[in-house]
Amino acid sequence: MKFEYQNPTRMIFGAGTLLRLGEVAREYGNKAMIVTGGGSVKRNGAFDRAVASLDEAGVSAVECSGVEPNPRLSSVARGGEIARRESCDVVIALGGGSVMDAAKVMAAAVFYEGDLWNMFPHGQAARRLPTRALPIITVPTLAATGSEMNSGAVITDEKTMIKSFVGAKCLYPKAAIVDPELTVSVPPDQTAYGICDLITHITEAYFNGVDGTPVQDRFAEGVILTAMEYGPKAVADGNDLDARAQTQWASVVALNGWVQAGTLSPFPVHMIEHTLSAQHDIAHGAGLSVVNPAWMRFAAKTRPARFAQFARRIFGITKSDDMEAALEGIDRFEAFLRSIGCPTRLSECGIGDELLDRYAEDTLLVAGNAEGQLPGRPMMTKADIVEVLRAAV
Repeated sequence: MKFEYQNPTRMIFGAGTLLRLGEVAREYGNKAMIVTGGGSVKRNGAFDRAVASLDEAGVSAVECSGVEPNPRLSSVARGGEIARRESCDVVIALGGGSVMDAAKVMAAAVFYEGDLWNMFPHGQAARRLPTRALPIITVPTLAATGSEMNSGAVITDEKTMIKSFVGAKCLYPKAAIVDPELTVSVPPDQTAYGICDLITHITEAYFNGVDGTPVQDRFAEGVILTAMEYGPKAVADGNDLDARAQTQWASVVALNGWVQAGTLSPFPVHMIEHTLSAQHDIAHGAGLSVVNPAWMRFAAKTRPARFAQFARRIFGITKSDDMEAALEGIDRFEAFLRSIGCPTRLSECGIGDELLDRYAEDTLLVAGNAEGQLPGRPMMTKADIVEVLRAAV
């Protein structure tokens, strides 16, 4: 186990911390572009409070609104142009994972020369990562993606309906203001999808990472157990601020590199789901709640002991046979997802089995290796991806 870990993002966590936005933004510039989504931050007052905090600190602001739930490349280009035209010197993402991902790429688009899609792997001969971006401040309004404290972003090219990812040092936010009060208005279904997303970030590394990482295993199990304890409370009562706070902190640590340090893990479940949400515009967490249990049943056949460990430590399953324990654990996990309102079948998302080959091909185009396999444990061929998706229909 060899690794190097650094996360340069400053974290400011706690109820009411939105009030510090102006103070923090003032450290990086005088004019901010605030990136928002479909308007919920206007309806719940978060946008006005953010602008008031900026005004008090002497930071002016322009808005880039309308970022889609699965953000489009054209929206990212539009945001980069606004920031460039308005001479903004800091970018503030006020919204969920899609808004934060879009804002990161917008901040880089200000300086990027050429086609923005070349940042993202999509089957091209070579990609060109961004090396410079405006300072980014993230203010998440949903506990889900963990994008507030990492250097990744996922964007869809609407021309090809390919969804791909970019990660670069310059995309790390300078600061993340994580105020659980901003999540209390999130509806139950989106809350549930966020819980699934954060847990899937953990299980990806847990099941696909290298062997011999017992400390990370315990980190992972602790975050999963916390999410499973407090997440349902947040779904049942959105105003339960303690449940919101614990779920949001779990979301942050699920993908800020802390749990995954040293695991060297690919994310095959996410790669498969990206194709589904690119084609059908479903919520990312909803797609994950369908794909992850199906993938787990597929992968458990090759590593039953690993999945049995998950079953025993998370659900207290006592069966001695590893495969039996593994399958019962997966069943219990799927039942948990259903209990909080997540779909577990493609049909529940309005997706049939007509395009399974296309989904597999698109997944391999974005994330396949030189041998035409999707990295993971086990490695997956096109036929394997189709098998998992067929089992999820």
